[in-house]
Amino acid sequence: MNRMSLAAIMLPTRKLLPAVCIGMLGLTSSHAVIYDIDPTHTNVRFAIDHFNTSTNTGGFYNLTGQLDYNAAAKTGNISLVIPLNSLNTGDKGFDIALKSADFFDVKQFPLAQFESTKWYFSTDDSGSNVSKIDGMLTLHGKTNPVTLTATKFNCYLNPILKKPVCGGDFTTTIDRTKWGISKYTLLGITSEVQLNIQIEAAKR
Repeated sequence: MNRMSLAAIMLPTRKLLPAVCIGMLGLTSSHAVIYDIDPTHTNVRFAIDHFNTSTNTGGFYNLTGQLDYNAAAKTGNISLVIPLNSLNTGDKGFDIALKSADFFDVKQFPLAQFESTKWYFSTDDSGSNVSKIDGMLTLHGKTNPVTLTATKFNCYLNPILKKPVCGGDFTTTIDRTKWGISKYTLLGITSEVQLNIQIEAAKR
């Protein structure tokens, strides 16, 4: 085979290689990156009106779960496991009361779970960003839909872990009676509970 024939064969291949490489890069970038929830920077804090005089607050800690996120493709998924026995209000007596069968019934329902069903993105000066997340909250043996509104969300290279980290703050208000927790609603303690969720996850 002469040089001209060889060049004729190689020319289409050379033209094809960049297209193949670009296609492979596109395929890779379309995949969501997996992040593991950091229990030390992830929590759920609640606030509930107390007879219209003050606000009772507390939180759940040491959450676990997984975040799948792709900013370029505007896709995401998150699953959270909330250990209810981690409840802390700063008052041990109040903690015991809330863990009892009158409220969270931790012995029968030790865990709560959140699974996202849809992510929403807004476009601002910094580009595409998470605006809210729809999902299903399982608590006290019941599952109902909730929407978490993002007050901020960001990804960065963590200088300590030396790996990408994503996270943000979210808020929502739920009606606790939908999850079968209705104690003292007739006496004046509201059924509405505000939840503030802090999420942070590191790339696997």
